[in-house]
Amino acid sequence: MNRFRYLRDPVFLVAVALYLLNRLWWKPGFGNAWLVNWFNDGLLIPCALPVLLWIHRLAGWRPHDLPPAWGEIALHVAVWSIVCEGLGPWLFRGAVGDPLDVLAYAIGGLVAGVIWRWRRCAHRGTCLPQPA
Repeated sequence: MNRFRYLRDPVFLVAVALYLLNRLWWKPGFGNAWLVNWFNDGLLIPCALPVLLWIHRLAGWRPHDLPPAWGEIALHVAVWSIVCEGLGPWLFRGAVGDPLDVLAYAIGGLVAGVIWRWRRCAHRGTCLPQPA
């Protein structure tokens, strides 16, 4: 079985590195609207989901160490969208809901999900279900 490595997952590590590069260098240096407004939002799922799933695993709420399933990704995109873009502006002064942030969360989750699935399939040699 191809175990998900949570905080040592390559997708997570690359996403965290890209987040830090954008936050500390690209965003202040270039000021491009896409880098400023949506790049880091696209990294939310690949950065946050492995941490949350690791906590779920430690708490016993996640019974396996497989890469994130599409349902887990979709659930977290939905929850983060509601919390950050729906409730955030009501709870925090200066916060603004942006539908394009939701799109960025979804695209980041989709890209991460494809990579996680591809890596699992490549490790197994197929994406077809394994016989029992």
